[in-house]
Amino acid sequence: MTTKKCISKNIASELGIPLKNSNDIVNSFIKVIKRKSSTKIVKLSGFGSFYYHQTPKRVGRNPKTKESYIIEPIKKLNFRASNKLRKTLN
Repeated sequence: MTTKKCISKNIASELGIPLKNSNDIVNSFIKVIKRKSSTKIVKLSGFGSFYYHQTPKRVGRNPKTKESYIIEPIKKLNFRASNKLRKTLN
């Protein structure tokens, strides 16, 4: 699994900068992505797109008691890899 710490270490070694600076870069990048996520789609060329969709309100049932209840709508985050990234992985 790749973590923020791992990404920061890779950036630091590749650019030859201190680990603290690369941590700042990664954190700033994440802040920008969070701010831009209000536009519904965040597209990173050559990497992929992050987008969300809202599930509709629906009726759920407890399988034991057969009692019905309303499941409220929620926003789900999805990622779609670009063709370039898919070719790299395969």
